[in-house]
Amino acid sequence: MKLFLIGANGQIGNQVLEQIKANEKHSVKAMVRKQEQLEKYQDAGVDAVLADLEGSVADLAKAMEGSDAVIFTAGSGGNTGDDKTLLIDLDGAVKAIEAAEQSGVNRFVMVSAMQAHNRENWHKDLRTYYVAKHYADRMLQNSKLTYSIVRPGLLLNEQGTGKVSIAENLGQGSIPREDVAKLVITAVDNEKTYYRSFDLASGEQSIEQAIESL
Repeated sequence: MKLFLIGANGQIGNQVLEQIKANEKHSVKAMVRKQEQLEKYQDAGVDAVLADLEGSVADLAKAMEGSDAVIFTAGSGGNTGDDKTLLIDLDGAVKAIEAAEQSGVNRFVMVSAMQAHNRENWHKDLRTYYVAKHYADRMLQNSKLTYSIVRPGLLLNEQGTGKVSIAENLGQGSIPREDVAKLVITAVDNEKTYYRSFDLASGEQSIEQAIESL
């Protein structure tokens, strides 16, 4: 599959990019928003394109033309204000969904946040972030796209174990970013994950086993 990666310069996005390059099962086009990022990836032999989630839907649609699937790992980051959270994590995600529909890319994998679907479990200090994730996920579910919504727990920069737990409601948990990336790549062409949303944390099952249990 030809994958279009939004958020390639982020921590999960970087993991996705490196794992796709190493595996060679899929090809990938990395979307970045800065010229220096574009040049860095192109110099490394990565197919990359310049586009911005704060730009137009038409520009995003043009950038992802010819792709088979979108993987959305973008986020405003923890050091920005609520305005950027809403512009990137919510409106940027919705623009990407609309762009996929316009450009004929039917498959969309969204990296969300654990319990984003469950208001009662939102962390009080991250309420705006969860609002953004919640409504972006709902827009994806209401779209025409073949979606998967992956809601990982606390993200760690540890080496992945390849062992995970998947469920509609896990409540809490943590997981290395490396394992989130592996799960996302495995899910992108696995029909078991089509039209599904689920929490994700470290666990006892292999990624393949966990997906089969959905």
